[in-house]
Amino acid sequence: MKNSVGKRAQRVDGLAKVTGCAKFVADLMPGGALCAKILHSPHPHAEIVSIDTTAAEKLPGVKAVICGRDYPLHTGLYHVDQYMFAMEKVRYVGEPVAAVAALDEKTAAQAIDLIKVRYRKLKPNFDPIHGMKKSAPLIHPNLHKYFHVSAINPVPHTNIANHFKIRKGDPDSAFKKSFCIIENRFHVPQIQHVPMETHGAIALAEQTGRITVWSSCQSPFTVRYLMANCFKREIGDIRVIAPYVGGGFGCKAGINIEPITVALALKCPGRHVKLILTREEEMYTVVVRQACHIRIKSGVDRTGRILAQENEYIWDCGAYAGYGVNIVRAAGYSICGAYNIDNLKGDSIGVYTNRPVGSAFRGFGMSEIHWAIEQQMDILAHELGIDPVEFRHINALKPGSHNATGELVTVNTGNIHKCLDQVAADLGWGKKLPKYRALGIALAQKAPAMPNNATSSAVVKFNENGGVELLFSGMEIGQGVMTAMAQICAETLEIPLEKVTVVGLPDTDYSPYEWQTVASRLTFSCGNAVKKAAEDAICQMKIISAGIFKVRADDVVYKNGVFSHKNKSIELVQICMGYQFTDGHTVGGAIVGRGHFTAEGCINCDPDTGYSPKPVANWTFGAQGVDLSVCPETGRITIHKVSCTYDVGKVINPLTIEGQAYGGIVQGMGAGIMEQLIVDEQTGMVKNPSLVDYKIPTALDMPEEMTASFVETAQLDGPFGARGVGEHTMIPTPAAIANAVYHATGVRIMDLPVTPEKILSGMHGLDFDSKDSNAKPEQPVSRSKKKRGRPPLYAKKWDRVKR
Repeated sequence: MKNSVGKRAQRVDGLAKVTGCAKFVADLMPGGALCAKILHSPHPHAEIVSIDTTAAEKLPGVKAVICGRDYPLHTGLYHVDQYMFAMEKVRYVGEPVAAVAALDEKTAAQAIDLIKVRYRKLKPNFDPIHGMKKSAPLIHPNLHKYFHVSAINPVPHTNIANHFKIRKGDPDSAFKKSFCIIENRFHVPQIQHVPMETHGAIALAEQTGRITVWSSCQSPFTVRYLMANCFKREIGDIRVIAPYVGGGFGCKAGINIEPITVALALKCPGRHVKLILTREEEMYTVVVRQACHIRIKSGVDRTGRILAQENEYIWDCGAYAGYGVNIVRAAGYSICGAYNIDNLKGDSIGVYTNRPVGSAFRGFGMSEIHWAIEQQMDILAHELGIDPVEFRHINALKPGSHNATGELVTVNTGNIHKCLDQVAADLGWGKKLPKYRALGIALAQKAPAMPNNATSSAVVKFNENGGVELLFSGMEIGQGVMTAMAQICAETLEIPLEKVTVVGLPDTDYSPYEWQTVASRLTFSCGNAVKKAAEDAICQMKIISAGIFKVRADDVVYKNGVFSHKNKSIELVQICMGYQFTDGHTVGGAIVGRGHFTAEGCINCDPDTGYSPKPVANWTFGAQGVDLSVCPETGRITIHKVSCTYDVGKVINPLTIEGQAYGGIVQGMGAGIMEQLIVDEQTGMVKNPSLVDYKIPTALDMPEEMTASFVETAQLDGPFGARGVGEHTMIPTPAAIANAVYHATGVRIMDLPVTPEKILSGMHGLDFDSKDSNAKPEQPVSRSKKKRGRPPLYAKKWDRVKR
C-alpha cells in the first residue's frame, strides 16, 4: 500500500501521559468532588425487609443517601432485568443496596456503616444445571415482564434468560450411521477481567437538569442511551465524556456504575460526585466472565468425518443477564466452532444463579466453547488414530460448506486451513520431543457479536495546511485504534500519516456516533466509516476541482494529494479550504468529510432452528499451537513456545497487531492455567477477591517464545480488506494447552484451569478434590444413563461407542 496501511506506524495515542479517568477529572474540579460509596449485599439471595438510612443522613459531611425506593429503575442493554439498587430482594453478594455521597471518602465509608438493612434469607442457587429444574428457586419471578431485544429468547416463569437453538439436518439418523460416538462434559469457571484501572465515574447534575458523566467506559454513546432510558430523560439532556480507559476486556462495555453516580449527583445539584471502585469491589460487585457447563456428543465415520454432533452449553449468567444473554446468543450461532457438520443439534442456554453478574469478556463466549470443542476434536482424532492436524483439515470449514446457521462459506470468508498449516509448520508438528514434552493445537473462529443495526460514524476536517483532523468515537483501551484509524484515513486521502491528527477522546456532545468498542469490530466498522469520510472529502474536492477545470467531476483524477485533468492540476492544500481565483471570487469552502457504516445483509437467526444466511457481519478464523513440558514430580507446566496464525483480511499495522496477538496469548494463558473466581456455595462470598489470591500472569509466566503470523484473505466489505482480530488470540489458548498436556502426560483435563494439582493427580491416578473448586470431581457420565452431571476434573477415558 502507498502510505500508511500495512506499515509499522508508531502509536499516536500518547497513552503513557494518561492517569486514571476519575482522578484525572476530579483534579480539575474547583473544591474537589464529593466521594461516593456503595453498600453491597452480604447475602446471595435474601428479601429486603427494611432499610433505615436515618443515621447515615445525619452524619456531618454526608450530602446524599439513596436506595432503591428513591430510584426504582431498571437498566440493561439486551435484556432490561437489573435494578439500579436491589428492590424487593438481593440476588448476589455484592449487589448494590444503597449509596452515599460525602465530602470525603472516610465520611462516606462511615455513613455506609450506619445504614441498617434487615434481610430475610432465601434459598440460593449457584448451579445453572439445577437452576433449570422446576424445583429450583426463581431468581427473577418477573422475568416474563422484562423487555428484551428480538434476538433474545427467555423462557417465562423459569430461570432461563435466553435459549438459542440450532437444528440442522438429522442428527439422530446420522448418529446411527456413525462408526464411533464419543460424548464428553467440560466446565469453564467464572473469571475476572482484572483491568489495571478499576471502574470509575464522575457525574454532575446542573440546576438546569443537564447531566454530564465522565466514565471509564468502552461505550460512551451506549451509556448515554441507557442512562436516558433508565432516568426517563431525553438523550440530549445527557452528556458522556470518556477519557483513555485503563483496560476494559469487556467489563466496561454497556453500563455499570454510571447510574449510581448520576442518581447521587441528582441529589446534589451543582456538585461533582465521584465513584471509584476498590480492587475488591472490582473483583465481584460489577461483572465477571460467565461460567459454562458443556456437553458435546460427536459421531464420526471411519475416515474421520464428523457425521453428527450435539453441543449443549449451560451458561451461568449470574444474578443478572442484561449483557450475558448476548453471549449465549453468540455461542449459539457459533455452536460447533469452525467445523463443517451437516447434522447438528445445538442448545445454548443462559441461566440465572446467585453468583456474580456474568457479562462480556474478551472473546465473548468463544474461549469458553472452544475449550470444549477443540479438546473434543483431539479426543476424536486420538480415538480414530488420526493426526490432530489432519483431523481438523478433514472437518474444518472450506469454500462451499455451510456453517452452523446454514451460511455459505466462500473463498472470501477466510482460510482456516492456511492458518492451521502455518501454525503446524511454526511448531515443527510431528517432530520427536523428550518425554513429558509435547505439542498441542486448537482452531478458533469468532464474529463481531453486535446488533444488526450497530453503526459507526466519522468526520474528517481539513485545516489550512492540507492536514486533517480525524474525529471518531472508538475508545482507545490500549489496542491502538487511534493509530489504525489515522492510517486508514491517511491511506485513503493519500497523504502522509503525519498530516492526520486524531482529535481528543469521545464526547457525546461533539463526537460522531459509535455504538460500542467491543466485539473486535472497530477496525472493520469504524475503519469503514473513516474510509468513507475521507472518500466523501475527496469527492467534495473533486467537484470544486471540476469547476476550476470546467469539466465533469467524474473526469477529475486524484492521486497523492493532487487533483488533475489532462495537463491541468491543483494541489489538495489549494482547495481544501475553498479556492480563490485571481479576480478574488471564491468557490467551495472548508472541507468536512462525513462517513458512516453499518454492516449490510445480516439476518436474525430463526428462533426454532437457528438458520440464517448471514447471522453476522463477518468471521475471523485462526489457529494456535503450544509447545510445553510438564514436570512429572510437581505437575508444573513450562510453556516453551506459542505460535498463532489468523486470517485478518489485511494487516493495517504489523506492530499493533502483533501486540494484540501476544497480549491475547498471555491473557489466554491466565484463563488456561491459573484463573478462577471461587464462590463459597454456602455463603455466596467470593473467596479470592484480591490479587493476593486471584492470580494472573506476570512477566515471569510469559512463554519462552511467541510468534504471530497472518493470512490475508480480503474481507470484501472491510476497509482495505481488513477484519477484526483483537480478541481472537485468547480464544484457543486454553484448549491448545490442555491438548498439549494430554499428549505429554496422558491426562485429559476437562475443567479449567489446568493446574499442576490436577495434572499430578491425573498422572498418579488419584482423585483430585479441591475445596476451592466450584466444579466437583466425579466420574464421566455414561451414555446409557443420559443424566446431567458436573464434569470430571480429569479423565483418561471418555464415553464412547464403536460400531
